[in-house]
Amino acid sequence: MNHSRWKLAREQQAAQEYSEPPEVEAERAEIRLAMAFAKAVYDRRKALGLSQAQLAERAGLTQAKISRVEGADAVPTLPLLRRLATALDASLTIDLGRDHEAVAFVARPAA
Repeated sequence: MNHSRWKLAREQQAAQEYSEPPEVEAERAEIRLAMAFAKAVYDRRKALGLSQAQLAERAGLTQAKISRVEGADAVPTLPLLRRLATALDASLTIDLGRDHEAVAFVARPAA
C-alpha cells in the first residue's frame, strides 16, 4: 500500500470513530437551516428578476436586511418570513427533520 492510500485509510478510520458532541451537532443543524433559508430567498429573488433593493422595497425592509438574510446572518422572525413570502409572491415551506432541513418558496399560481 502506498503512503497516500495508507494515510487515507487512517483518516477514514479516525472519522468513523469520532462523533461530535450534541451541542456541535445542534449548531451545525442551525447553520444548515440558516443557509437553506438564505439560498431559498436568493433563488426566488433571482427567479423573479429582482435586485436586493427591489425585494427590500416590496417587503418594506432595507436592502441591508435582505443582504443579511441572504448571507445567513439574520435570524428571521415569523413576521419577517411572512413579509418575504408576500414580497416573493410565494408560499414558504419549511421541512424540519431530525437529520435534514429543507426550505422552499413555492410560487403562487397566477390569479
